[in-house]
Amino acid sequence: MDLTPGYREFVPPMWLRATLSCLWTGVTSPGQAERTLVLPDGCVDLMWYQGGAVVLAGPDTGPAPVTQPPGSIVVGARFRPGAGGAVLGLPLTEIANQRIEASQLPALRGRLPAPELPPALVLPALARLIADLAAEHPADAGLTGAVHQLARPGTRAEEVASTLDLSERQFRRRCQAAVGYGPATLQRVIRFRRFISAIDAAREGSLADLAAAAGYADQPHLTRECLRLSGLTPAALARLRAS
Repeated sequence: MDLTPGYREFVPPMWLRATLSCLWTGVTSPGQAERTLVLPDGCVDLMWYQGGAVVLAGPDTGPAPVTQPPGSIVVGARFRPGAGGAVLGLPLTEIANQRIEASQLPALRGRLPAPELPPALVLPALARLIADLAAEHPADAGLTGAVHQLARPGTRAEEVASTLDLSERQFRRRCQAAVGYGPATLQRVIRFRRFISAIDAAREGSLADLAAAAGYADQPHLTRECLRLSGLTPAALARLRAS
């Protein structure tokens, strides 16, 4: 396991790919603290802190500044949008925009990796834990499929609800429990992530072009949403991502 400073993502085992987006590690330089701006992505993260607690990060609807002390090691598992609620046995609206100790959840109590465990053993331990949880309470396949549909530009929530034989209200409730917020907010977050992917991949091109490619009506629409979801203008966010 590479414990040099930096953030790294790993593809989850085949049997967990319907449940997890990725496994990851974050190592902070021994010489200085690191401040990161975590942005909404529709996901829930289970995070092991070396020498500390295991934390569950709920789905965000706005920016979440995080400061890691020097020399810290964090190992995480990121649930796919729509998978976390069922697997964790928790309506995710209860932890939206929150960070809680994972030991508070009945499904996780007494099953979490110990804080003194060597970091190289934590990734497989988290994978085994989540595999066991998913076997006990699988993700709602209909809901995770609906999330994929909602990610397509121009898709209407009522159309997706009809594919599940649900009313719009029923679909909204199930989405809130599984994702942490309703279809409209999820679509806003997914569109915002498309813009982030665009500015990460394309260091050239106008913001107006990137806004259109991400699915925004125009650049002012992008600016309003970017301010709401990141606290920054699109240009400021692009500079931050490039630094």
